[in-house]
Amino acid sequence: MDRRLAQVESWIFDLDNSLYPASLNLFDLIDERMGLYIQRLLGCDAVEARRVQKGHFLAHGTTLAGLMGEHGIDPHEFLDFVHDVDLARLTADPGLVAALDRLPGRKFVFTNADEAYARRVLDRLGLANAFDGMHDIHAMNYVPKPHPNAYAAICERNGIDPARALFADDMARNLTPAKAIGMTTVWVDNGSERAGHDADPQAIDFTVNDIGAWLAEILEEERA
Repeated sequence: MDRRLAQVESWIFDLDNSLYPASLNLFDLIDERMGLYIQRLLGCDAVEARRVQKGHFLAHGTTLAGLMGEHGIDPHEFLDFVHDVDLARLTADPGLVAALDRLPGRKFVFTNADEAYARRVLDRLGLANAFDGMHDIHAMNYVPKPHPNAYAAICERNGIDPARALFADDMARNLTPAKAIGMTTVWVDNGSERAGHDADPQAIDFTVNDIGAWLAEILEEERA
């Protein structure tokens, strides 16, 4: 196995557009629900709602964080509304399921979504029992990636040594705080929206297109 991976004992994965392909466009459904929520909240049209939504995403890390800060919304109500989407387009990737099963050490999901939604997604992906823990937006106290506090919190809560941890995410900017505390980083560059926004090449150890194929490859290298 690559020497940069030999010391990894905690494997941390983002959820959306990382554990499944961005080409499935699941987040388009969530995006649409966010727009509807903002239209109802502000009494505005779809164009203005999208401007507000993306502005909050870029400035705060999530649309939720911006809406909480500027409009005092109930996060549970928002998350229940935007995650009320059909997950039928998600299916299990046997290669990813097998690779995660073989992967040594502990495995975690680290997501700016909430646990209820994440559990539904993992179930559709055949990964309901693949992880040892989950750190969601509620556990982050609504301070999302890429805020450094979110990374400190997942490590403290789960006894993770950052120097012996790997973090994979489709948003390159989310890797910078992970690298800053010593994690090995993987950019899942598979075409998700604004995936390369604020990318720091120095914060990226590996760039992959398919996390399942990459894990299978490194496990085969270890076997060889």
